[in-house]
Amino acid sequence: MIRAEFFRSTGGMLSGFHITGHSGMSEYGEDVLCAFVSSAAYMTANTVTDVICADAEASAKDGDMLLTVSERDRPKCQIILEGLMLHLNETEKQYPDNLKVILTEV
Repeated sequence: MIRAEFFRSTGGMLSGFHITGHSGMSEYGEDVLCAFVSSAAYMTANTVTDVICADAEASAKDGDMLLTVSERDRPKCQIILEGLMLHLNETEKQYPDNLKVILTEV
């Protein structure tokens, strides 16, 4: 199962996400849900770091991606982070056995 955890600060802003796991729908390299989630997460992380140029830390390895945005730059990253969370929440409705979206207050 893919676990997509989003972090919301006490001020109400998203501060990042941590996506882990594999959907288990198909073999490695042929899993369309894994590819879909991975592509959306990479687009979001690249937009935050290279387009918006926010002060953020991003790391990715097989089945694990973490993005954390500095407190100073959170306001300018909200639209893209909220968009990813909405995108994955809607996808979770179609694949509830393979994708879990979690919102954690930090």
